[in-house]
Amino acid sequence: MANARQRARQQRRAKSLLESIQQFVTPVVFKQVRNASPRRKSPRWDLHPLLYILVLSTYCCGDSLPEKFEAAKAFYVVCCPKRKRPGKTFTGFETAVAKLPMPVLRSLATAIRRRMETVFAACWKVGGFIPLGCDGSRQNTPRCEELERWLSSGGKAGSGPTVWITTIVHLTLGIPYVWRWGNGGKASERSHLIQMLRYLPAMAMIVADAGYVGYEVVATLTKAKDLFFLIRMSSNATFYTEDNIPLEDFREGIVHYWPKTVEKEGKPPIRGRLIRIHSERHKVDVWLFTNVEDPKRLSVETAGTFYRWRWENEGFFRTYKRTLNKVKLMSRTVRSVHREAEASMIATQLLLCQGALAMPTPKTDSLPVMCSPRGVLLEIRREISGRTRPKEPFAARLARAQREQRERTTPKQTRAWPSRKEHKAPQPPVLLGLTRAQKDKIQAMLSAT
Repeated sequence: MANARQRARQQRRAKSLLESIQQFVTPVVFKQVRNASPRRKSPRWDLHPLLYILVLSTYCCGDSLPEKFEAAKAFYVVCCPKRKRPGKTFTGFETAVAKLPMPVLRSLATAIRRRMETVFAACWKVGGFIPLGCDGSRQNTPRCEELERWLSSGGKAGSGPTVWITTIVHLTLGIPYVWRWGNGGKASERSHLIQMLRYLPAMAMIVADAGYVGYEVVATLTKAKDLFFLIRMSSNATFYTEDNIPLEDFREGIVHYWPKTVEKEGKPPIRGRLIRIHSERHKVDVWLFTNVEDPKRLSVETAGTFYRWRWENEGFFRTYKRTLNKVKLMSRTVRSVHREAEASMIATQLLLCQGALAMPTPKTDSLPVMCSPRGVLLEIRREISGRTRPKEPFAARLARAQREQRERTTPKQTRAWPSRKEHKAPQPPVLLGLTRAQKDKIQAMLSAT
């Protein structure tokens, strides 16, 4: 009840876009960001206008960065008349952004992440776990000499330089929690996931598709403290059962993940629970591997629900790349690309945070109402343009930007894209029975530890 009252007070306070952003970029948050910035004497661009205009320009309409800059600067000057005025030219702004250390932007993302855990504490966990989905996507960049020299292509003939982003998204809120950037043709989603584990909270449940099948990933996730995973398995994975259950009769149970190459190297198997999810609407069953062995703690139904929520990752990338038009970044130097990419992710995070906070309070034991990212963006652009002065507070207008809630009875149909491969569902994993020699080897490994 107290959380509902606090949530209502927060919504009433957000009378404008700036107040809505300040619910997450609080004075305490901005103080942490300033501490990460080196001290400069009388800079032309103060950190406050520099970061705000950098983030706001992601929301603005325009065919070029200078157009977006002019709209964001004008809005900032009107909303913050008592602050030090920003510079006048886009060239000066671009130079100031290029000099901005990346730890400043990363500290801002970290502070917002911690603020999210406080604001959305009432709907942060589901069934005792924090459901987090992990997936990656590729973005194009301009074909200029510097980017072509330092950034590799996506592996397709004739494709230009690209960057890769791997993102962990909160599945019931649809908000990115943490992300990692890499070179478009050389980045590894699995390595990015392992690097991001240190930022995850206790009781996090990582939900991932078959692209994250691998002994190193599963072993690292298993060793992590208070961290759980639910990964879809494919025919690349080999499991062993002690009861020699045939694949067609298997439903769920304790198995050992032990690829042949790992067994030859003398590494131990990974014990876990394999779950088979069957649905009448789909032709192929989904095989999920988890380190939660107790069915009472994670039932088959809950596991299936968590994996269905994994599509919030795809929804996030659609918001980021299509709604905010970030299929292709606009910057033309490596330094500027890094900063544009990081700032645009922070802007997307703030957009979804504002939308989630403005949604009606969910009923007890029910999921949060999801916002429409496009609807939230339209309200933000309406506020930035300043052409009309709505009578309603900004938060009240955001509350109407809700996602379509009708239940679909048929799968979505997609058009054929010339450069996209036809999706093929992963095949079932290999399920074998443990031999006597393998059981003795496992027992010896357990005794040695």
